[in-house]
Amino acid sequence: MKQLQFEYTDDERFEKELRKISQWQKSNLCSMVLFQIFTAVLDEGKIRRLCQKIEEALPEALYAGCSSFGNILEGDFSGPGITLTCTFFEYATTRVALLQYPLCAETQARVAEELRREVAETPWVKGIELLTTIRGMSMTTLCEGLSALKEDIQIFGGGAFCGDINGNDACVFSKAGGYMENGIVFVLLGGEDFHLETNFLTGWKPLGSYLNVTAADGCILKELNHRSAYETYYKYLHIQNDKDFFVHTLEFPFFYHYHGIDIMRAPVSSNPDGSLVMTSDIAPNVMARIAYGDPWTILDETMEEGRRLLKFSPECIFVFSCAGRRTFWGDREVGKETAAYQMVAPTSGFYTMGEFLRTGKYLNQHNVTQVLAAMREGEPRRRSETELIQPAREFRGRVSIINRMATFVKTATEELEEANRRLAAAAVTDGLTGLYNRTEIQRRVTEAIDEEKRENLYLIMLDLDFFKRVNDVYGHKAGDDVLKGASGVLKEGAGILGEGATVGRWGGEEFMVLLPAEDPAEVRRLAERIRRAISELVFDRVGSVTASLGVVKVRAGEEADKACIRVDEALYDAKGSGRNRVVFHES
Repeated sequence: MKQLQFEYTDDERFEKELRKISQWQKSNLCSMVLFQIFTAVLDEGKIRRLCQKIEEALPEALYAGCSSFGNILEGDFSGPGITLTCTFFEYATTRVALLQYPLCAETQARVAEELRREVAETPWVKGIELLTTIRGMSMTTLCEGLSALKEDIQIFGGGAFCGDINGNDACVFSKAGGYMENGIVFVLLGGEDFHLETNFLTGWKPLGSYLNVTAADGCILKELNHRSAYETYYKYLHIQNDKDFFVHTLEFPFFYHYHGIDIMRAPVSSNPDGSLVMTSDIAPNVMARIAYGDPWTILDETMEEGRRLLKFSPECIFVFSCAGRRTFWGDREVGKETAAYQMVAPTSGFYTMGEFLRTGKYLNQHNVTQVLAAMREGEPRRRSETELIQPAREFRGRVSIINRMATFVKTATEELEEANRRLAAAAVTDGLTGLYNRTEIQRRVTEAIDEEKRENLYLIMLDLDFFKRVNDVYGHKAGDDVLKGASGVLKEGAGILGEGATVGRWGGEEFMVLLPAEDPAEVRRLAERIRRAISELVFDRVGSVTASLGVVKVRAGEEADKACIRVDEALYDAKGSGRNRVVFHES
């Protein structure tokens, strides 16, 4: 596989390039030639003329392309023009085919069904590139339909855009179907010696607290935390609900977990009622956060991806990168996030309206994301990581300010999250012993018994014998030391209860253990080990102490309150029969 990338400037130079390609094809072994054309110039006449010239110069060659928000050539932003990538496939076993369909919201299911039927008749397919117009519709139906393809078929691609970020016009075109303002092109790739590796990267980080999607209808996001979705953008970013809403929010998508991966979703527009139009359906009751870009996180991720790709040893790399990433970086800096790939293999692509990638079974639509498709023919060749050079750690202009702000936000967010973790822990933890407090252990016992109705649950209640005497004779500090010593025996990982147990301070010198177990005899042995371990503790001035334990098995269908009463009765029997012993009420 070899590749030639160039920018269209005028017809004369273009025809010269085509003659060179034709001569190279004739003088070299070449099974297939594929042109991929990306244009930020939405000029139907010019696009049709370019396609016609390719057909005249190379009648057997295939071509496919779409409009874009700018292009990537040799791993860098090439400007708002027209770029062409010519890929020569050299192995006779490599196969390429084109399919093209009109596309609108009503035809998505039919298009997916038709593609599935075509692929079923072409068993050589390993990967499918898609180029599609998107604006104004949810792509969920298409994604769901294509997810039904065999799981070993990789799917990747991007949504057509135009040079005006506020513009609605877009197009796709190919040798299979010509020029379409509302359509989709599929490039089928495969063969015995064809190899494909895909991945996606963001570099964006979640910002602020989680927001619950409390109301949504398809691609209309209505409410977050029971307030209009737009209010989130106004409250945190002071973005106005006007004609520039899309531009201002593109760099601040929502981050949420979907189909087993972390995905970003950006709004297309805001409605007068404060609801947001998304590019794909968003489910109610998911948790989302606004995200922000961090330049060094982005570059670190791309360098790591470059190292991973070196092992695959591609011969070319295609990048489908969101228009929001270009606006985030600015035209002078945006090439930094694709430079690493050019060090690995010739890299080209375009800035999209949305990105598509199949991960596992599901085809997902992404936003503000970079989707990569790396290809090669034949076996990989060994590559060294020294071929990758870390970009200079300097940014200019706007990105320099963004980088400093991202560092500030990252540090402030980490400090806030740590403070929140401490507060959350304090709300459920007993300050002296570090065990769960009475409220939390009681909640967990109730949840386990009443809600899950689990079988083979046991309760162990422990009371330190004659603890009042310790406080009265030796003082409360000594009493606190005894409580902390006993709690150390009970804590998970102490080698007695194991990780499955839940332990809390029930009150005063009493402790409660919730223990899942299969064997009653093993529970009795664990209780005896606890009793002995506490009796073997030695405290300054106080010396040793003992404990009494009551144990019960939770009955099927029993309410938590009744189980707690029964274990308290078992403990009462242990104390009444001489203390420093275990009483097990088995029924």
